[in-house]
Amino acid sequence: MAAARNVAAGDGSRVFRDEEESVNGKVKEGDESPTAKRFKSERFPLTHWEFAAFVGVFLLFVTGLFCIYLTMPAADYGKLKLPRTIADLRLLKDNLATYAQDYPVPFIIGYCSTYIFMQTFMIPGTIFMSLLAGALFGVIRGLILVVFNATAGASSCFFLSKLIGRPLVSWFWPEKLRFFQAEIAKRREKLLNYMLFLRITPSLPNLFINLASPIVDIPFHIFFLATLIGLIPASYITVRVSFSIPFHGYHTDVAVLSYSFL
Repeated sequence: MAAARNVAAGDGSRVFRDEEESVNGKVKEGDESPTAKRFKSERFPLTHWEFAAFVGVFLLFVTGLFCIYLTMPAADYGKLKLPRTIADLRLLKDNLATYAQDYPVPFIIGYCSTYIFMQTFMIPGTIFMSLLAGALFGVIRGLILVVFNATAGASSCFFLSKLIGRPLVSWFWPEKLRFFQAEIAKRREKLLNYMLFLRITPSLPNLFINLASPIVDIPFHIFFLATLIGLIPASYITVRVSFSIPFHGYHTDVAVLSYSFL
């Protein structure tokens, strides 16, 4: 009887140990456990040094932008505000057109610096910058200006992501990053064609492409050429729409939203 009890006790301890190992195995798997997912998502992905590097780069850009603004001729800043209607956009266009005509070089430097800053740090509002480029400079010059700034900003975002972007992209878009990495691996021989396809079509957001490209080892010259060429169609549509906006007459906010979504 004692031996039987020992066997039963041994079996019970073995069963308990197997259950414990099974539970621990599930926790270690991570991706399959909702609890592990929740714990993983609550952790901030950047280390202290990576966060400090991001803040340092951001402050460097802000300082440079502030110095550029200080060197620009004075203007009536009360007339400069974010447009919410066609009337606001028309007023802003008239004021900026006068300023750009009086001070062309400082205005171009300030415009380009602002656009690149917003594109680098993914700050919303570049659509209005593109609209203003078409309204102020016409289709051809506006297109050149928008494509140049969008490419420069995307390139800055590329190198910023190369510095600290891997944990952020893996944290925000793990599935999308795995998909992108697999697609890039299959198309290494025709990588430029694939990147052009991504830039021209809405298959993946441009924000994700800018951040994920250095992580999946896309060479910068491929990224740069695909961005420079691939952004031309969308930029042309935006500039053309802004140039064709009737700046005289009354229009509602619905019209602004329609143009913005185009």
